Amino acid sequence: MSHCNDKQVNLPPVLCIGDFPANAHALLHARFAPVSLDDIDRDHALRERIGAIVTRSNYDIDTALIERLPSLKIIATSGVGFDRIPVEFARERGIVVANTPDLLNAAVAELTIGLMLALLRQLPQADRFVRSGAWSKGAFPLGSSLAGKRVGIIGMGRIGKEIARRLAPFDVEIAYYGRTKQALSHEWFAHPAELARWSDILIAACPGGSETRHLVDAAVLDALGTRGVLVNIARGSVVDENALVQALERQAIAGAALDVFEREPLDTSALFAFDNVVLSPHIGSATHETRLAMAQLTIDNVVSFFTTGKAITPVILAAR
Repeated sequence: MSHCNDKQVNLPPVLCIGDFPANAHALLHARFAPVSLDDIDRDHALRERIGAIVTRSNYDIDTALIERLPSLKIIATSGVGFDRIPVEFARERGIVVANTPDLLNAAVAELTIGLMLALLRQLPQADRFVRSGAWSKGAFPLGSSLAGKRVGIIGMGRIGKEIARRLAPFDVEIAYYGRTKQALSHEWFAHPAELARWSDILIAACPGGSETRHLVDAAVLDALGTRGVLVNIARGSVVDENALVQALERQAIAGAALDVFEREPLDTSALFAFDNVVLSPHIGSATHETRLAMAQLTIDNVVSFFTTGKAITPVILAAR
C-alpha cells in the first residue's frame, strides 16, 4: 500500500486512546504527536479542537467521549473490529469510522492453525513434559491429527476465507455458517448448531457485537459433541463463556483453544483448570509486521480524510 502524500496537510490535534506496540507507537507519534485523555482533561481549548481519534479495536470509545469532542471528524481504529465503537451514533453526528481490514487476515489465520495444532497435538503439555524431565520416565500420550477432520467456520468473511485457504493443504473438509449462503465450494449450514453437529473442529471467526453475542451457546456446544473442539479467534462475546466452562466440566466437548475472552485481560478464570484448553492473550494480529502495517493504515486513513474528505477504509454499515 502506498502511503498518503501528507507533507502539506495541516492536521487538527489527534487524540490517542490505548497502548500501541513500540514500532507502531513511534510511527503514530512521529506523524501526529497525539495527545492523551489526560491532556484534554487539563486543556479544554485543546479538547474542543480534537479532530481525530486513533485507537485500537480492544478499547472502548463511548458516546460520552464523542459528545465532549465538538470538532471530531474521524475515529480511526487500528484493527478490523469496531464493535467497541458506537458507529451509528458517530454516523449520526457526521463522524467517519475507519478500520484496518485485510492487513491482519494472514496473521489471524496463522494463529488459528497454530491454536488448532497446539490443541490437537497437546503442544503446551508436550513442552512441559520435556522440561519437567518426565520424558525419561515414559512416552508422551498420543494426540490427534488435523488431517481428515471436518472443520466448521462460523463467519466466512475475509478472515474466515483466509483460514479456509490455509487449511486446504491439511486435507480437511470445510463447511461454514453465515447469515447468507455464498458462492463457495464449501457446504453452508443455516444454523450454528447444525454446523457444530457436522464439525470435528468449530472455529469462531465472525465479527463481534450484539448480533453475534453468545452465538456459540450451550446448544451449539452440545451439538459439537464429546469429540469436538472449539477454537475462538473472533471476539470473546461470540462464545458464552459460562456455557463453555460447563461443557468442559461435563466433558460435553473434547477441548477448546481461545485467543479472546468475554473479559480481558483474563486474570482469573475457571478455564485455567482444564488441561484440554489452550489459552492465548488476544494475539491474533500481534506480529511486528502486521501491527506496523495496521498503524500505517490508521495514519493514512486520518490523513486521507483531512486531505480528500474520505478515509481509505471506512466502516460501511449494512443497510437495515
